[in-house]
Amino acid sequence: QVHLVESGGGLVQAGGSLRLSCVASGGTDTIKYMGWYRQAPGKQRELVAGIDSVGSTTYGNFAEGRFAISRDNANNTLIMNDLKPEDTAVYYCTAGVQLASQLVVRWGQGTQVTVSS
Repeated sequence: QVHLVESGGGLVQAGGSLRLSCVASGGTDTIKYMGWYRQAPGKQRELVAGIDSVGSTTYGNFAEGRFAISRDNANNTLIMNDLKPEDTAVYYCTAGVQLASQLVVRWGQGTQVTVSS
């Protein structure tokens, strides 16, 4: 089954940039959708960005114009520009996986992004 590993989180100053990577392994030919969600303390998990198998992208309102997602087969990269303190959260990679008759969702463990003011 698909396993997702995130990397690239860390501490960055406001206005800076960060690149997050998600590497998938195991049954990667079954991945149809990949994306990122984030969750800050005391807040709901929210969509950051997503990309489907033909390259169509979608972004959360806060991410539009600042963040960009790209995909190389079963791996993807999230480039975040002009980071703000409110972007501080745990960022989770996700993948939609087609398993014959089922469509299931896989999650990575998350990577912490902290933006200082």
